[in-house]
Amino acid sequence: MKSKPRLKHIIILFLNIIAIVLICILTVTGKSKADSQQYNAAADRWKNGSKEHFAQVSTFIAEDSGFTTDSLNSVRSEFIKALRDISLEVPDNVLPFSDAYSADMGTFTIRGDLTGRSEAVLTATGGDFFSFRNFQLISGSFFTDSDLMQDGAVIDRSLAWSLYGAYDVAGMNIYIDGVKFYISGVIENPATKPEKECIGKLPRIYISYDGASNLSAMSGDGEEASVTGAAVNNRGFRKITCYETVLPNPVENFAYNTVKNQFSASYSDKCSIVNNSTRFEPSVRAKAFKKIADYAVIKNNIDYPYWENASRIVEFRLTLLYFARHLLFSVPALTLIWLAVLAYKFIKQKQPVVLRAVSIFIDRRRRDIKEKFKEIKEKKQKKA
Repeated sequence: MKSKPRLKHIIILFLNIIAIVLICILTVTGKSKADSQQYNAAADRWKNGSKEHFAQVSTFIAEDSGFTTDSLNSVRSEFIKALRDISLEVPDNVLPFSDAYSADMGTFTIRGDLTGRSEAVLTATGGDFFSFRNFQLISGSFFTDSDLMQDGAVIDRSLAWSLYGAYDVAGMNIYIDGVKFYISGVIENPATKPEKECIGKLPRIYISYDGASNLSAMSGDGEEASVTGAAVNNRGFRKITCYETVLPNPVENFAYNTVKNQFSASYSDKCSIVNNSTRFEPSVRAKAFKKIADYAVIKNNIDYPYWENASRIVEFRLTLLYFARHLLFSVPALTLIWLAVLAYKFIKQKQPVVLRAVSIFIDRRRRDIKEKFKEIKEKKQKKA
């Protein structure tokens, strides 16, 4: 007669089923939240199917750090030196990595050729800035550092509507503080909840550092000459508050340590370095639970861009989520330990019976093998 399962066995089974289901739900939810912040996946886009390993690292720098466009050559040279030190072949005059830099310039009054006008947050960009972003183009294209003219601007959907009442406005003119630019491309407004929480209510506009310098030199000559916030100076806009790079990562944390060694030595407490490629990994986030208070305490005067603030919100949520998942793993783990103990006790208790069964099995196998050899021997004798 079969014994009925005890109540505690049913409860343990039920708890394990619930734990495994919750682990699956938290895993899928966590991956979805991480994937929503595509700005952190620049390394995957850069390698484009290559088997080589790359990592994305971002450095956020305080405004008073003194880090400017004049500092870029030194940083890039140090990166190349670090790559050559580990015997990686680096061709002359070719960067074996991608980088981008940017800084918010403040809030400017923007107008179009028609009657539309709007306040907007202006960001100066350089390098492969748009390849690091997950901006979705509605019309036009992104400008690059290699463009002959550096008077292009990328604006978001909200600003395009405010200026022209339409979205397909690539090629149209706009005036920033009275200085003429043209609309290179129009991008969609941020779609994820964390990005919407961080970007603010004002539209966004992006221009090149050369364009920012032209704006500095010509500001005040036009009809519109009002600027609120951090105005550019007469020497041109050179400040960098966000530097991002995708570096080869042949060994774990090589890219992160290379960037950290370069910036920490020169800017110490005036910079914050993030390993974008690993920041959302479950093991990293579960361990970060011990330092969760860091998200509530401001330890520096760094002004993070909205895309980084959005990622930090996701980091905080994933820290809680993956820590909870980590705790749930203890249910099946403890159950396996319990089953192992029961199995050990059962074997120990039934040891004589088990040994006898094993002995019988071995004897039968030995007898079968002997009979098999005997048959083979008899067949050979008959043939002979």
